[in-house]
Amino acid sequence: MSHELQTVAVAGAGRMGRGIALSFALAGYPVTLVDSERRSRKEFAELAATVNTELGEETGLLRAAGVFDGAVLDAALDRIAIGSRADAHDALQAADVVFEAVLEVLDVKRSTYEWLSGEVRRETILASTTSTMLADTLADFVSGPDRYTNAHWLNPAYLMPLVEISPSRATAGSTVDTLRGLLERVGKVPVVCAASPGYILSRLQALVLNEAARLVEEGVASAEDVDKAIRTGFGPRYTVFGPLEFIDWGGGDILYYASNYLAETIDSNRFSSPDIVKDNMAAGRNGMREGQGFYDWQGMDLDAYRQGRLAAFAQLLGTLKLLPAAAAKSDR
Repeated sequence: MSHELQTVAVAGAGRMGRGIALSFALAGYPVTLVDSERRSRKEFAELAATVNTELGEETGLLRAAGVFDGAVLDAALDRIAIGSRADAHDALQAADVVFEAVLEVLDVKRSTYEWLSGEVRRETILASTTSTMLADTLADFVSGPDRYTNAHWLNPAYLMPLVEISPSRATAGSTVDTLRGLLERVGKVPVVCAASPGYILSRLQALVLNEAARLVEEGVASAEDVDKAIRTGFGPRYTVFGPLEFIDWGGGDILYYASNYLAETIDSNRFSSPDIVKDNMAAGRNGMREGQGFYDWQGMDLDAYRQGRLAAFAQLLGTLKLLPAAAAKSDR
């Protein structure tokens, strides 16, 4: 499974499946979007017409927004074939990787992998786009679980860069490496995380979204001002800085004391620092100023690093039209 993947199929023709197919088609890959359900010829023809219409609408939005040239979008649509389950054998046999994007129902997943395991080649990588089921659970449904992993895409899949790869205990390292290489070639940004509920993004997102709702519930701020604070503060900051990078920038001890105040005044369960922050602080690993934190800063040109981050932040603010007002001379 160390070869470069060339042929892609997607099992499941819903919104996520269509988005994944379009992602690969835009990057020049031929894709077969396979309907995973058993349907009559008439039912499948109706589904295929719906899928073609919706793909046309989605590419139409990209065309209208000027995201991609019209010729690029037309070529991408031409690379997507829509196949019925009954007629999918040849496409699945040819596939180097199959992304499963069926309903988030365990019995549906089980029956889908029993079907796919009997259709694909032994070396074909199978990857589930599930956001709720762990790879260790689904790997049990796959013959040859070493070639199986979760690969969680975000909607809209053809635009969102992140894909969270979450291997099972049985997944071969070469499966992860090969899939990561494929995703990078189509412009995605894969990250790898353990088989843990919520992966990375959903856990972070759930905390932020729930706390935003609590701010409104408690009368701290209006929904409009909470969203404005995210769009103009939280969002731009963490587009340039990762949260752990930002801890190291400011200092883990600063985070600890700020969190301790919130824990004492609002809710200790929600705001207490985790042990890793306390342990780092006790060991003098507070971040950049001490040369060690979540990252190793020793030997780095910190002035060049700070300048680069500041330039990237200013560029982002300029794109968002959020740069502060500036005048060449005082008008007062």
